[in-house]
Amino acid sequence: EEMKSVFIGEEDREEIKEEDLGKLSYLKAVILESLRRHPPGHYLSYHKVTNDTVLGGFLVPRQGTINFMVGEMGRDPKVWEDPLTFKPERFIEKGEAQGFDMTGTREIKMMPFGAGRRMCPGYGLSLLHLEYYVANLVWKFEWKCVDGEHVHLSEKQQFITMVMKNPFKANIYPRRN
Repeated sequence: EEMKSVFIGEEDREEIKEEDLGKLSYLKAVILESLRRHPPGHYLSYHKVTNDTVLGGFLVPRQGTINFMVGEMGRDPKVWEDPLTFKPERFIEKGEAQGFDMTGTREIKMMPFGAGRRMCPGYGLSLLHLEYYVANLVWKFEWKCVDGEHVHLSEKQQFITMVMKNPFKANIYPRRN
């Protein structure tokens, strides 16, 4: 719906271009909500502490390791209202995550690309590509669930990450403008 309203009279346009992405705030919200619910990696590389450290009231002994459970951060009910619900509106004006800082310099609510100085240096390019590809897949194709199938957001662990327990099965048709 957002694309139809943004590109009125341009139904025959070949593609959504990079410079168009800034006009698609709901698309960006869908991408961010997807990364909140399903980060690319559920765990980051572990870190060792060099001295006995108290972290969140727990003692981590010298040479102990800690790991950030990135996937669980996006499901924390202390941070996210109704965290298991897919709700892109969180990332739109007046939503609970309005003005969300992906780098984690102000606060860390989720970190699909890490945070701070050790954050993935390619996160900006990754977000750009996600927005570009999703925009064009939606612009050029109509997606419908295979008859009898539903969208399931449940996951299962596979090696060191999580994958969809029931992958989305769709019939994909070229859009006719």
